[in-house]
Amino acid sequence: MEDQRKGPRIRFKGFTDNWEQRKLGDIMPITSVKRIHQSDWTDKGIIFLRARDIVSSSKNEEITEPLFISEEKYNEYSAISGKVQIGDLLVTGVGTIGVPMLITSNNPIYFKDGNVIWFKNEKKIDGKFFYQSFIGSYIQSYISKSAGTGTVGTYTIDSGKKTPIMLPTKKEQIKIGTYFEQLDNLITLHQRKCQKLIEVKKALLEKMFPKDSSKIPEIRFKGFTNDWVQCKLENFGNAAGGTSIESEFSDDGKYKVISIGSYSETSSYNDQGIRAIYSEKTKNRILNKNDLTMILNDKTSSGRIIGRVLYIDKSGEYVYNQRTERIEVNNTLYNAKFIYHLLNAPEIRKKIIKQSQGNTQIFVNWNTIKNTEYDIPNKKEQIKLVNLFDNIDTLIVLHQHKLEKLKNLKKSMLEKMFI
Repeated sequence: MEDQRKGPRIRFKGFTDNWEQRKLGDIMPITSVKRIHQSDWTDKGIIFLRARDIVSSSKNEEITEPLFISEEKYNEYSAISGKVQIGDLLVTGVGTIGVPMLITSNNPIYFKDGNVIWFKNEKKIDGKFFYQSFIGSYIQSYISKSAGTGTVGTYTIDSGKKTPIMLPTKKEQIKIGTYFEQLDNLITLHQRKCQKLIEVKKALLEKMFPKDSSKIPEIRFKGFTNDWVQCKLENFGNAAGGTSIESEFSDDGKYKVISIGSYSETSSYNDQGIRAIYSEKTKNRILNKNDLTMILNDKTSSGRIIGRVLYIDKSGEYVYNQRTERIEVNNTLYNAKFIYHLLNAPEIRKKIIKQSQGNTQIFVNWNTIKNTEYDIPNKKEQIKLVNLFDNIDTLIVLHQHKLEKLKNLKKSMLEKMFI
């Protein structure tokens, strides 16, 4: 992995010294810990990290089903293996390999040997710089090549020792590490804001639509007191099932295709890049603004996609494929965006899921679910609810865009501020 450049393309003012290539095994001890057996796992105590937990942490996600070991076992085994210190790096060696976790506190932790590689930094490299170096393409490229061509790639202690790193002076390391820490903090901030808004929306969707036993929701806007009126799914508008249009797919097609893969768990359109041409098969499948489409199949047995609805925000841009039902909403009685929010509300989606059939891939038939009953407020209250959820969606999209810009900025800076 020779590199002719002796410094990155972008540097902080005042730094001109050449960067030096080193192997991590020549700088620090690289090892693992004494093995913990499954029988030693506990429900509380000292956190016990697996490779997947480090991956979750790298995405700012909570660790699902965390594991622990007793303090007694931790003290016993740490007396043999040592304890992780601030500035050390733990790196995944199996699964999604090469994902680093920087140790930033003295809180005791233990980890799964073989699955996680321990770089005992001993403050030889600035911890923040060390962490970002592992994310950069220089080290990640080495890890990919060293993982082998087998079905399951691994990153081993031996590979860790041979891992090359380009190092500037300690002072420049600190400047670079601090810059990326600030960038990461901004990314985390927008991720949390976005997630909080998503959770707020989910909670409101549950509380602002009536439960099965009630004719009014738990939370309402001031001035609305009338019972919501029961209505069948088929009464929302004219429905028409999709037919196969795969033969009309083309890279030069003008229409975005709505197919099973177009539906997401956020009920937003997932653009798979599939396009269709105008033809005899597609001309009656062109969607108009305020149409809704509902997916009647699911790729899994979990029901996370089945029955989800997309709102069409522009005429003449989309066509729909088989196993999708088009609903041309009766705009005199109903606000299409309200029906979209209603049918995607977590508690209300269960009405469709309960009527599903199949095992590996579940499905519903329109003729079966069209008689499903829903409670609906008057048009004025529908519009009030739509405005609320649209405002929340706008804020979510705003933070998502900011988040995407920050991630792209970080990716660009990693390429330009590291060798």
